[in-house]
Amino acid sequence: MPAPSGAPGGASSGAAGRRSALGPVGLVLAGGISVQFGGALAVTLMPRAGALGVVTLRLVAAALVLLVVCRPRLRGHSRADWGTVIVFGLTMGGMNGLFYEAVARIPLGPAVTLEVLGPLALSVLASRRAINAVWAGLALGGVFLLGGGGFGDLDPIGVAFALGAGAMWAAYIVFSARTGRRFPQADGLALAMAVAALLFLPLGIAEAGTRLLDPTTVGLGSAVALLSSVLPYTLELLALRRLPASTFAILMSLEPAIAATAGFLILGQALSAAEAAAISLVIAASIGAVRTQVAQNKVPPQAPEA
Repeated sequence: MPAPSGAPGGASSGAAGRRSALGPVGLVLAGGISVQFGGALAVTLMPRAGALGVVTLRLVAAALVLLVVCRPRLRGHSRADWGTVIVFGLTMGGMNGLFYEAVARIPLGPAVTLEVLGPLALSVLASRRAINAVWAGLALGGVFLLGGGGFGDLDPIGVAFALGAGAMWAAYIVFSARTGRRFPQADGLALAMAVAALLFLPLGIAEAGTRLLDPTTVGLGSAVALLSSVLPYTLELLALRRLPASTFAILMSLEPAIAATAGFLILGQALSAAEAAAISLVIAASIGAVRTQVAQNKVPPQAPEA
C-alpha cells in the first residue's frame, strides 16, 4: 500500500521520483549542449570547407554511422513509406544547409533564436487558443529586439537563412513523426540521413572540392557530425523513453540560450543587452506555447465512482 502524502515513505518515494526524472532531463540537456557546441565547432571549420562543405561532411559522417549502427532494412517498404522518408531527408538537409549558411553570416545565438520561431509557429497554429496571441506577441517582440528594430546589426541574408531553417525545422518535426510511425526503431532516421547526405554531396564538392579530403577537415567534420547529430539523437532517443514529450519540448526551447553560451565560449560572440532580452522573450514564448498545447491536450479527470 503506498504511503500517505506527508509520511516518510511518501517523501522518500517522491524524492526518488524526482531523482529518476533528473536522468532523462540531463540527457536532453546534454544533447542540447552537444548540438550547439557542435554548431560552434562547425563555424570554426567553415574557413576550411565553406558552409555547404561543412554540412556535407556532417551529413555524410552521420549517415555512415547511423547506417552501420541501425542497418535499416531496404525491402518490404511501400511507395508511401519511401516518399515519406525521402521528404524527411530533404527537410533535414534543407534545415542543416540553411542554418549553416545563417551562422556563416550572423552569430550563433541570434541564428538559433530565429530558427526556433519555426517550431514555435507550428505549436501556436496547432493549438488555436487565444492565449497563443500572447506567445506570438512575445516572440515578435523578441525578433524586433534581436533586429534592433530593423535588423540593422544583423546580415539580412543571414536572417533570411535562419528563418528558412526554422521553416524547415517545423517541416522536420512533422515528417520525423510520420517517418517514426512507418519505420521501426531508428531505421527511418538512418535512411533519411542518407538521403540528406546524397542531396548535399554534389553541393559540398562544388563548393569545397578537394578540401573535403584534407585529413584535418575530415576529422573536424566527423567531430561536428558526432556532436551535432549522432550523440544528441541517441541521447534524445534514450530520454524520450522515460520523459513526457511536453517536458522534452520545453527543454528544447532552451536551445537559443545554450547556443548563445556556446557562441560566447568558443567563438567569442558576446551578446548585447537587447539581444539577451530578445532571446529570453523567444524562450518564454516557446515554453508558454508548449505548456498551452499540453494543457489543451489533457483529458479532464473522471469523477471517482461512489
